[in-house]
Amino acid sequence: MPGAFDALSARLIERAGFGAVMAGGYAAAASLFAEPDVGQITLNDYVDHYGRIAAAVNVPVFVDADTGFGGVNSVRRAVRAFSRAGIAGMFIEDQTTPKRCGYLSGKNVVPVEEMVAKIEAALDARLDDAFVVCARTDTWGIISPEEAITRAQRYRAAGADMTFVQGADSLDDMKRICSDVGGLQLINLSHASPRAKPTATDVAATGAAAVMYPSALLFAAAGAMIHALDVFKRDGHFAEAEAPFPTSDTLSEIVGLDAFVSRDIATEGG
Repeated sequence: MPGAFDALSARLIERAGFGAVMAGGYAAAASLFAEPDVGQITLNDYVDHYGRIAAAVNVPVFVDADTGFGGVNSVRRAVRAFSRAGIAGMFIEDQTTPKRCGYLSGKNVVPVEEMVAKIEAALDARLDDAFVVCARTDTWGIISPEEAITRAQRYRAAGADMTFVQGADSLDDMKRICSDVGGLQLINLSHASPRAKPTATDVAATGAAAVMYPSALLFAAAGAMIHALDVFKRDGHFAEAEAPFPTSDTLSEIVGLDAFVSRDIATEGG
């Protein structure tokens, strides 16, 4: 699941033939506010942002729900709001509120019982059993890998459809998680991580059910824009930077211009 940071990037993921889109908090904080992911985004911010992404595609959109935005009642609200916005599933994490990006220092976690209660609340609030509830633990790097495995097992026993151990980034770590926890495992290959990224094929061989690249397109887009602006600042034009640009016709096709024009013509004709 490549990560979308807006509706256009989601459309491009679908156009490239991927079967699902991921939308994460790191990319949302950067693209919406040009800020780091340190827990300042509200539920309403996310509902608007994720809803636009879901409306732009016909494939499932899986999202980052931080800590669930509070206690069990807030988790219930989040599940209902995301479901109504067209989201196919979400993960919540066992960090304290406000949370921090999983690759930042200074994180803390809640007691395991508190997280189990949130998982149960999320499951109970579902409007559709097909809505995926994934439970993330950040204890791998905060406490120990053993604690992370124990927590993931508890979260799975509580009914989570999928579990996600943040920080288990090496192939050996992934194999251990898939073997010791069991069930469906989500693997995170974020560009916010300093580790080298294994291939999706390598990750699949560990037994993982899904792998997400939540910020890859954000980094790609930022890099392309930095390059284009550097060229323009230096030369006064975008000529050198235009080589990878899509044509106007291609971008018009991506955003569905013909359909919009056809509807306008039909309305005027009627």
